[in-house]
Amino acid sequence: MILQAQRLTKKFPGVTALSEVSFDLAEGEIHALCGENGAGKSTLIKLLSGIHPHVSYEGRFDVQGTEARFAGIADSARAGISVIYQELALVDEMSVAENIYLGCEPRRWGGLVDWPRMFREAKALLDRFKVELDPATLVRDLGVGQKQLVEIVKALGKNSKILILDEPTAALAEHEVRVLLDILRDLRRRGIACIYISHKLEEVFSISDRITVLRDGFSITTLKTAETTKAEVISKMVGRELGDLFPRRSSSPGQVLMSVDRLSVQDESGQARLHEVSFELRAGEVLGIGGLMGAGRTELLMHLYGAWGRRSGGVVKLSGETMTGSDPARTLRAGLALVSEDRRRYGLILEEEIGFNLSLSSLGEITRHGLVNRSLETKRNRTIYDQLRVKATGLEAVVGRLSGGNQQKVVIGKALLTSPQIVMLDEPTRGIDVGAKLEIYELINRLTEEGKAVLLVSSELPELIGMSDRILMLNEGRIGGAFTRAEATQEKLMQAAMTQT
Repeated sequence: MILQAQRLTKKFPGVTALSEVSFDLAEGEIHALCGENGAGKSTLIKLLSGIHPHVSYEGRFDVQGTEARFAGIADSARAGISVIYQELALVDEMSVAENIYLGCEPRRWGGLVDWPRMFREAKALLDRFKVELDPATLVRDLGVGQKQLVEIVKALGKNSKILILDEPTAALAEHEVRVLLDILRDLRRRGIACIYISHKLEEVFSISDRITVLRDGFSITTLKTAETTKAEVISKMVGRELGDLFPRRSSSPGQVLMSVDRLSVQDESGQARLHEVSFELRAGEVLGIGGLMGAGRTELLMHLYGAWGRRSGGVVKLSGETMTGSDPARTLRAGLALVSEDRRRYGLILEEEIGFNLSLSSLGEITRHGLVNRSLETKRNRTIYDQLRVKATGLEAVVGRLSGGNQQKVVIGKALLTSPQIVMLDEPTRGIDVGAKLEIYELINRLTEEGKAVLLVSSELPELIGMSDRILMLNEGRIGGAFTRAEATQEKLMQAAMTQT
């Protein structure tokens, strides 16, 4: 065993994040950590990486047979541990090569950076791991998936013996996921050990050798991947059996709430991004929107909300009223709310409290003569807080300290407080655990039962099929195919997303 943790316990004021957790990792093993948000996965990573120093927790862990007494992340790195976090740590204004060697740049005589050597070695490293990027490219010009791959190559370039990956594929396209998993399999053959954290059980089962489940700060069990099932892992994660991962209930669509007729949109440079998109959305219906990265899914929702793009053609109507597509405030008043893909950037003010964030989009409802009615605000916020079952110490809790699933609930709650008739959800379950996903699925069902309509964008085809009444697949800004729930299969959806139109 290259790493052994024994009875690790980590306490914060008022909460025990880890309770006597034991865990081990063998050389050349990919060991998956699974658990709901708040189960203790992030805390365990921070112990292993030195963010929480050895004097701040109980228990011990050994690295290569020696007790680890890390005072900080530098000690962890010297012990051969590298961590790739979900939130990337790259410098946008630097090149790919500069980011890979940041802090350990090759130098020539006199201490000057050896630039030719740096770019040459960066190119060799990228080629070694089959990442097709120019080392001279500025990171700011890369997509999110490409940035993630740079972060991974940066860690691998340090010749680490233990690699910890926290949701490494959350922002990757399907082909980039395949590249990453191939890289990890190659590392396994070279004897490098990996701790792999992901909510995507398909990946966990395709790549891992063993799975350890954490729940409520406890290590529940460790299972050999080949000897268990997804259903068993999910049951251990949430403490109960889950019969149906996608509990979509049948609906009876009513009147048309939104009609989009031959919508064409350009970006700020004048390039056409959406081409003659047409569809109708009815009360009580979930309309799924799928497609590959870059197909125009987020751009469609952002434009309908009035926050992106210049309309070059077509008409959008909400409940019969024509919308110009350039005023989010008017869109909100018309009954259309958006839960954006990037909740931390567009959905929340992380340093503020839950109550503050919940009120942001509906301040007009609780303001009189320029003053906020605090009692009314608290009453409204408490109602939605309880309905969504946000797990926190109260409305005064700082949003940035919540788990991903609970942050997502706050973003959704903020949207629902505007009393929308249509809710647009852009990747609402990305980066959250199975239990939180089920709660969001049940919320979608409640919304449609109340006669509201949901526009659901998702990269996960089983989720699209399981939760949508109808599905539109976008292909390079055009509709590549339309399917009822009964017609939809993963093969048909992918063909519609990839076939040239």
